[in-house]
Amino acid sequence: MTASVSIIDYGMGNLASVARAFRHLGCEVEIVDTPAGVSRGRILILPGVGAFPDAVDHLAKSGISEAIKNASRKGTPLLGICLGMQLLFDRGTEKGECAGLGLLEGSVVRFPQGHPLKVPHMGWNQLWPSKERRHRLFDGVKDGDYVYFVHSYFPDPNAPDVVLATTDYGLSFPSVVGRGRTFGIQFHPEKSQNVGLRILENFLRVATDQEPAG
Repeated sequence: MTASVSIIDYGMGNLASVARAFRHLGCEVEIVDTPAGVSRGRILILPGVGAFPDAVDHLAKSGISEAIKNASRKGTPLLGICLGMQLLFDRGTEKGECAGLGLLEGSVVRFPQGHPLKVPHMGWNQLWPSKERRHRLFDGVKDGDYVYFVHSYFPDPNAPDVVLATTDYGLSFPSVVGRGRTFGIQFHPEKSQNVGLRILENFLRVATDQEPAG
């Protein structure tokens, strides 16, 4: 698929594997690390690994956070991956409460104390798209397909309608969220083989479609 994507570099992510996945899908890829670069992007990707407050600090000091918020509010397609997904929400709770980008309402919380399964949640697990409102992101994806996770925190949205898919790991948590043209994926699609590539391809179709994204 021919599309131009801008991957946001704020010093907290392995950009190479994300860029490789989009190039595999036929995209032109630009790595951007300034507010101006974010503002000119037609399709924005916000990856990330590490601690929520550190990421917020990097984004704020660089001015990129305001550029991301402005772009999303103008309707620029945006995909957050792993930590990038978590940053879309109002607040994180790692090392105390910390404000996020506020593009989706809710908090990012840790698997609870005494959780019966090992934390971090690491490895392959199943994806369960919403049956009530199955999104185009999951075209060609079967219920229960496996994707690859590495995380200790997950979003707790205020509004259930932003939850597009869930995953079970001792509890059910949102693994894909979205509203309008802003989406978040808790797993690593770039490490999830054909299923991950299909979801990225579907995101690109939604991003380049002139119809509403819902």
